[in-house]
Amino acid sequence: MKQLLIATAAALLVAASPALAEKADRDQPVNIEADRLTVDDRNKVHIFEGNVILTQGTLTIRGDKLVVTQDAAGFQNGVATAAGKGLATFRQRRDGSAEYVEGEAERIEYDSRTEKARLFNRAKVTSGGDQVAGHYIEYDAITENYLATNAPGSRQGAPAGRVRAVIQPKSDGQPAGTQ
Repeated sequence: MKQLLIATAAALLVAASPALAEKADRDQPVNIEADRLTVDDRNKVHIFEGNVILTQGTLTIRGDKLVVTQDAAGFQNGVATAAGKGLATFRQRRDGSAEYVEGEAERIEYDSRTEKARLFNRAKVTSGGDQVAGHYIEYDAITENYLATNAPGSRQGAPAGRVRAVIQPKSDGQPAGTQ
């Protein structure tokens, strides 16, 4: 069971990787707290419920429920969800920086086989001053590419059917206005 929990945290760690997550976190112990844990060893399913907090190094994932499954090849899938109008969240320090990457959505999924994280419904990822928001955000940890879409009629502070991104100017070390 301990190996599955470590693998789960490692899988969910990549969900927080949109801005090169702290690499040292992978070598840290995984701690999961919840009000209740249900284990189905035969089907390789672990369900954590009630104020779930997963920590590993600088990574923190919070939700009302975390379901971890493992396929026959040993790959894990994790799904963190929130109840009611709440949001599941993650926060992790960027590698070699004091900045954090933060994300939130009604549901956060991670597939360790494809190394893709998917954030559903009221999804938002923030890194430094940059922010991406939409109905759905997918992050591919292998290619470091984002895909953000918005469902028709949904609102994220942008017109219906559109995603929103705020990208801060990057300094090259020179004062503004000088070249």
